[in-house]
Amino acid sequence: MTACEFCTQFTSEGHCRLGLNLPKGMGCREFVPDIDSFCSDPKDFDSPAQIVQMATFFGLKGKELKRVKVMAAREESIRS
Repeated sequence: MTACEFCTQFTSEGHCRLGLNLPKGMGCREFVPDIDSFCSDPKDFDSPAQIVQMATFFGLKGKELKRVKVMAAREESIRS
């Protein structure tokens, strides 16, 4: 599993829209998380803590995890 699978720049063909080489791990300088990668059904979203827990389970850390936290907080404010 790579960070790309949770990124908006990742295409269904398995390539990066920005033309970057796919990382072997969970780090990418242009990582942009997508809530749909974590919750395929919008009703599945419970709280930012749930999304952060999922991200840490999959191995995201550092700046990628910070971006997931921001995305989850933004999603919660939109739904409130």
